[in-house]
Amino acid sequence: ILDKLKINHRPSAGALDLLKYIGPGLLVTVGFIDPGNWATNLAAGSEFGYALLWVVTFSSIMLIIIQHNVAHLGIVTGLCLSEATNKYMPRMLSRPILISAMLASISTSLAEVLGGAIALRMLFGMPIKVGAVIVTVVCLGMLLTNTYSKIERWIIMFVSIIGLSFLYELALVDVQWEAAIEGWIKPTFPENSMLIIMSVLGAVVMPHNLFLHSEVIQKQLKYEFYDTLLSMVIGWAINSAMIILAAATFFKQNIAVDELDQAQQLLVPLVGNNAGIIFAGALLLAGISSTITSGIAGASIFAGLYGEAYNHKDLHSKLGVLLSFIPALLIIFVVGDPFKGLIYSQMLLSIQLPITVFTQVYLTSSKKVMGKFVNSRSTTIILVTLGALVTFLNIALLISLI
Repeated sequence: ILDKLKINHRPSAGALDLLKYIGPGLLVTVGFIDPGNWATNLAAGSEFGYALLWVVTFSSIMLIIIQHNVAHLGIVTGLCLSEATNKYMPRMLSRPILISAMLASISTSLAEVLGGAIALRMLFGMPIKVGAVIVTVVCLGMLLTNTYSKIERWIIMFVSIIGLSFLYELALVDVQWEAAIEGWIKPTFPENSMLIIMSVLGAVVMPHNLFLHSEVIQKQLKYEFYDTLLSMVIGWAINSAMIILAAATFFKQNIAVDELDQAQQLLVPLVGNNAGIIFAGALLLAGISSTITSGIAGASIFAGLYGEAYNHKDLHSKLGVLLSFIPALLIIFVVGDPFKGLIYSQMLLSIQLPITVFTQVYLTSSKKVMGKFVNSRSTTIILVTLGALVTFLNIALLISLI
């Protein structure tokens, strides 16, 4: 492993060679542009215009640092976060941590499946429960039959289409680019904006993405930082585009938007029917993509309980996917209002996230785990500070939801 690491940190190939190793980070980006982020970004843009674009910039920097750190855990140890937790922490700690992470994966799947179902309702008038079944079956089919490399290529294609969709949408509206540039780099706190700011920041770092990145990065040992950086920049651009679109349409018309359905319905008279269809289509791809990555994360967490890596052919990985999806689908059917289930799922994520972040920091700061690649003191301080910030934001959000 150490020999491979020397190659990784001193690449000699050109820029074209780098393209072969782009992919793992984009699976994490999908979680950064999931339906939950869509709702938050549209609310930020419609209520405060371009003023909160800086939150996307700050959250992207925060995410690069945390995801880069957990990727190093996977590269150095050859273990995902779940396997490392199982191996290096006492059983009385590792079991509760990983079981809570599995519950977080179910909560994430609930939100992602709902996002895809909302998109199907926008496009075809399909009931939420029927749409949820279709999204779940499609994602199960992809995960249980395709290899990782095939899924990665699908995700890259989906993210590309989502990005191009927003470029098209932006081309249809009158964007105040000077205001956007100022918004990206100048932190401001408009009146009554703190809840939205906390929502944008708190929705960026997700427990399942930390498990996911440490798992999939082992498949690509070269150019990890470049992959992570590029992927997070793409996520920053797409999230920024959502806020800009909302600012240029809804904020300009003094319309506050807090639901995805409402956004699509309002876009049509303001921009045109094509914009509404493309918006819904991009949301569907985001819902499917994020559901798939949530399933991979669930498989990784569950397999890690048995000291195994994710493998789509392995029984424990298959069970992990099913345990992530089926309870989420049942909640959508059992809970009278599935959107209440969504709120409760976000509450669970708020509670679990600090557990995962500080578990990661403990492992990457341990010389026993990381050897000479252990975190420096300054890196540990930065990670603990970010972990404390994320914890504060999520507790504040949790209190606001109760």
